[in-house]
Amino acid sequence: MASYNGVAVPTNGAPIQYANGQYQVPDNPIIPFIEGDGTGRDIWKASQRVFDAAVDKAYQGKRRVVWYEVFAGEKAKAKFDTWMPEDSVTAIRDFRVAIKGPLTTPVGGGIRSLNVTLRQTLDLYSCVRPVRYYKGVPSPVKHPERMDIIIFRENTEDVYAGVEWEQGTAEAAKLIEFLNKEMLKGGKKQIRLDSGVGIKPISITGTKRLVRMAIEEALRQGRKSVTLVHKGNIQKFTEGAFRKWGYELATQEFRDQVVTENESWILDNKDKNPNLTVEENAALIEPGLEFAPPEFRQSIYKEVKSVLDTIYATHGKGAWKKKLMINDRIADSIFQQIVTRPEEYSVLATPNLNGDYISDACAAQVGGLGIAPGANIGAGYAVFEATHGTAPKYADKDVINPGSVILSGVMLFRFLGWNEAADLIEQGMERTIEQKKVTYDFERLMPGATKVKTSEFATYMIENMK
Repeated sequence: MASYNGVAVPTNGAPIQYANGQYQVPDNPIIPFIEGDGTGRDIWKASQRVFDAAVDKAYQGKRRVVWYEVFAGEKAKAKFDTWMPEDSVTAIRDFRVAIKGPLTTPVGGGIRSLNVTLRQTLDLYSCVRPVRYYKGVPSPVKHPERMDIIIFRENTEDVYAGVEWEQGTAEAAKLIEFLNKEMLKGGKKQIRLDSGVGIKPISITGTKRLVRMAIEEALRQGRKSVTLVHKGNIQKFTEGAFRKWGYELATQEFRDQVVTENESWILDNKDKNPNLTVEENAALIEPGLEFAPPEFRQSIYKEVKSVLDTIYATHGKGAWKKKLMINDRIADSIFQQIVTRPEEYSVLATPNLNGDYISDACAAQVGGLGIAPGANIGAGYAVFEATHGTAPKYADKDVINPGSVILSGVMLFRFLGWNEAADLIEQGMERTIEQKKVTYDFERLMPGATKVKTSEFATYMIENMK
């Protein structure tokens, strides 16, 4: 299309192409941006200056981003009387990669979150949140430098699918009656008649494609582990299935490159004692096995024998230590572990709600949402975004930390393969923070810091790009 929302497409750029699972990125890609609501106006202006300076310094004019504004949120409502113009979604679909500031979730009912709309319309099934520490950032923990985690959060299912019925409605009553009289008939469990009811879908398709992306990225970066985070001890057929399907995907599609935690114990036992019997090995990985029901014991024996028969030749004798570890943790347990021993975790793959909580909890240890980047990625499409809200009371005051959008830009450049520009931005930010030239959110936590404006922070960052 020659224009979207009545705005002509720049003629000095070219679209990013996608074929056979690969992006073809020109030296002058057209990248749509959504400025964002509230403080989005300030932080986008600062961020764009940083992006352009980094690309110019890194490539000396051989590459450049051709920015193209599309509209959503309050600006779209004022211009086109709609929160999310169809042309904006079409532009992002056509140009494939975009970046956005924070968007308002309209109040008054009837309108879903604009962020959720984008994710579901373009099937951006993975929310990717890298969390790492930058020197000088104030932190509530003693050793924030131990945090270096990438969270892959499933983006289209779980409670965010929004299938629910309000308490007191005829629809809720009808569903409760069906569940109590048909699905739960004869059992002790019954749903209270005065309940609201929600349905939580987690599919094998949604789970496996999310876990696949997490494992591929872990292998690409040489990461040490992928941890499946779930509440499967309680919700066995949704969160428990997420765990089960995640392991299935890992061992079926990446067999030569991965080892599960359980497999590592079995292999290690055999490495240490080659004469160990299957039964003795099983007793080591399942303490108290001798007191378990016979069926359970036999299932563990079968598992041990299968591991040794199928992968000891390729994974035994210490070879498993060089493989990507696939393990799992209960969701409530991981919350305390990312505080007490975050260095033990590298990549987390989670259902939607777990990932929402955990990503913010991790970000709190390394500077908070003000510098927390994020991306929503699907098959052939990617939207990078600020992870915080719009903070309208600070809008147009040039005071907000632009770090979330700036570091989302770092993710964008790495996604494009422009690592030199990404490195310059990270170096510029870290040096500026170490010099204690920071916006008010950090200044109040850093003795001796100089409070600077949003625009000034960007200027110092550019000066510190070496």
